[in-house]
Amino acid sequence: MIPPKPAPRADRVGLWHHLRLFRKDILSAQPARLYRAKMAEFRAPFLRSVLINDPGLIREVLVERPEAFPKSGRVTRGLSRLLGNSVFVTNGKTWARQREIVNRTFDGPEIRRVFPALLAAGEAAAERVEPGVVDVEPMASRAAADVIFRALFSRPIEDEVAQGVYGAFRDYARAQPIVTPAAFVPWAPTLHGRRTRVAAKRVRRVIRDVVEARAGEIATGVAPDDLGTRLMTATHPEAGPMDPGEVLDQVAIFFLAGHETSAAALAWALYLVADDPGLQEDIAAEWEGFAKERSFSALARMGLTRDVFRETLRLYPPVPMMVRETSRAETFRKRHLPSGTQVVISPWHLHRHEARWEDPDRFDPSRWERRDGQGAFVPFSTGPRVCPGASFAMAEGVVLLAAIVARHQITRAGIPVPVAHLTVRSRDGILLRFSPRSTL
Repeated sequence: MIPPKPAPRADRVGLWHHLRLFRKDILSAQPARLYRAKMAEFRAPFLRSVLINDPGLIREVLVERPEAFPKSGRVTRGLSRLLGNSVFVTNGKTWARQREIVNRTFDGPEIRRVFPALLAAGEAAAERVEPGVVDVEPMASRAAADVIFRALFSRPIEDEVAQGVYGAFRDYARAQPIVTPAAFVPWAPTLHGRRTRVAAKRVRRVIRDVVEARAGEIATGVAPDDLGTRLMTATHPEAGPMDPGEVLDQVAIFFLAGHETSAAALAWALYLVADDPGLQEDIAAEWEGFAKERSFSALARMGLTRDVFRETLRLYPPVPMMVRETSRAETFRKRHLPSGTQVVISPWHLHRHEARWEDPDRFDPSRWERRDGQGAFVPFSTGPRVCPGASFAMAEGVVLLAAIVARHQITRAGIPVPVAHLTVRSRDGILLRFSPRSTL
């Protein structure tokens, strides 16, 4: 099966036409040659950037010399109203201190500790699906929000506070473009529409209330042992704990990374398995075997579901592009790049690169048994700045997908068109038809 992708633009268009396309949809604005190129260069009056599709160059930037390629402020400025000074946007010593604390929150033992909350959220999501045609994007968003709230603050999504954050963040994600004028013109203001500003303020306000309430519970010794408590009480060996403002910023990025990205991946995974009853039966059988034990270790035996989710992340990586910046002059593939050059790593193009993958546009979970595309799969980034919640996200994806498929037979009710907002979503929603699984 070959799933849809947006039609790329012609290889040559005018600069301002390209910028308008880029602002509207970063995926279809790109030329077709990026699915074949090892590197491509883009120049504008106030911007010079290169997109690298060579696994060796990507490894150099993200793994071998990450300190020479900090995160680009041109891109992260657009998220500042929501994420503040979180680990997602910081660089240097500030990032290193924050990251060490965050790593302790998302290590293996902590994921095992909150696995029952993840499992409960998956089963609740499967029970909420009603028979008939459903736009699975909002359904997946609710399921992912439920997971992150149960894991962080021991609150199910039905909780009034969780609902407040979920609704505000949904408005923010729909209003915030992935690219702002500041990405092209360094002195341009970071423009936010009124809807974006209001939604970001709502998210921050509600999360602040939750964090402050948890701080009081910690102080009185009645806080639950969840990821929120672990994060707020974690300390750096030299710098100590994060201050209240930093904690708020980290919780905001955890909600973004643990909710928006997971929701996007789940929606596309459900679309990809729809209309394949045999694959759905196999996933349901894996879930039945898992359900006998219901443990974190039992996930290791759900190999097919894991490969389906990996293939989803390949075809529809939630974060379609990552941007770094040269801190000094560099030479890539015999091209001189001055300091300040934007270095773009595009999982969207790398994961569909014609030289790296066999039949790259085809949905084929079996390719993971063949170890196709070595070095060309970075849905969570890689190196020191790899997503700290990557293991959690993989476990979440497997549980949510299998739990829903085990209870429902799924067919397609439309053909979605992928576009990039904050994450890779569908332009008009993803419509699927659900009916109760006859074997249940």
